[in-house]
Amino acid sequence: MRVIAFIAGISCLVVVLIDAFQTIILPRRATGRFRITRLFYGLTWKPWVWIARLIRLNRHRETFFSFYGPLSLIILLMVWAAGMVLGFGLIFFALGTPFHDQIQTGFRTDLYVSGTTIFTLGLGDVIPQSPLTRFLTILEAGTGLGFLAAVMGYFPVLYGAFSKREVAIALLDARAGSPPTASELLHRHSYDGAQQALGILLVEWERWSAELLESHISYPLLCYFRSQHTNQSWISAMTAILDTSALLIAGVRGHEARQAQLTFAMARHAVVDLAQIFSLSPAPPADDRLPRRRYEELYNALCQSGISVCRDEQSYQRLSDLRALYEGYVNALSQYLSMPLPPWMPAQAHKDNWMTVAKVRAKAELANQGGAEGRNDAVLARLVDHEHDF
Repeated sequence: MRVIAFIAGISCLVVVLIDAFQTIILPRRATGRFRITRLFYGLTWKPWVWIARLIRLNRHRETFFSFYGPLSLIILLMVWAAGMVLGFGLIFFALGTPFHDQIQTGFRTDLYVSGTTIFTLGLGDVIPQSPLTRFLTILEAGTGLGFLAAVMGYFPVLYGAFSKREVAIALLDARAGSPPTASELLHRHSYDGAQQALGILLVEWERWSAELLESHISYPLLCYFRSQHTNQSWISAMTAILDTSALLIAGVRGHEARQAQLTFAMARHAVVDLAQIFSLSPAPPADDRLPRRRYEELYNALCQSGISVCRDEQSYQRLSDLRALYEGYVNALSQYLSMPLPPWMPAQAHKDNWMTVAKVRAKAELANQGGAEGRNDAVLARLVDHEHDF
């Protein structure tokens, strides 16, 4: 029994330390079938989604989803700490509980000593009875202190990567709408000289996709972190960029297709690798996001904006072939993370997030100024007149 406890204790410590190292410190994709992190997210995410879907209001549901990412990181840290306490407790038990304790004896004393040691409490009410036990006590205290310091030190790194991801998503709001759509992005870049601005935007999102790939492959738990607004997400933003790039490649005259190809390749690389992180297979959408009838509406809307779209017989087929390269993966990620995909074009006119927030603030500031609210609405309406300002 003592031998089994010793082997179990060593195994527990090894599994915990390797899992924490791969999850937080190792800057590459974690490997291994049995991992505490994989098991933890597998057991907690689906129940969380099930509870969230019982919430009717979309805003409250997204708020509930937003708790999961940060909270899971804290709970995972607690799971690792509990595993280390159990591991050293089993080692102490295998040594015959070599402590002098006036209150209790046996395995409960081993767990108590392990817990107080790993959190460096140093109560001193339980005394080690052998040199080996004293050495193990010092080793556990050092391991616990180093482990907590290393893991806690990476919290700013995780939140820095999250904030950097969200900056580009927020900037896309005024450029592609809320949620972002390919038709709105092209419509707002239909003015004279917009080709250069659109090319710069695609370059920025090529780099953003590469940074997302690097950070979220190393720290997959960042995928669970939600954006600030209910109609924004990193999946919807990347899907809109993929849709736009596919549309430019399939045939939009007057725009540089080469940069669209580079952005498309990088963004697709990111979504495919992230789908593989969660062991997701390409999933067909429940409804076609761009059926032939909707494509005709998209074509007419782009033509009305002054954008020249190829109208040959193969244009729709070329676009369908490009969509087949990524839509299955973004749909699988969308279903797993409960982040809806954006349409190709807005179903109805709606206000951008920046305008909604500005209007709420304006109402609060101008509540006592008669007639000012109407003038404020007029100014906002003129600012979002996309045909003139974008």
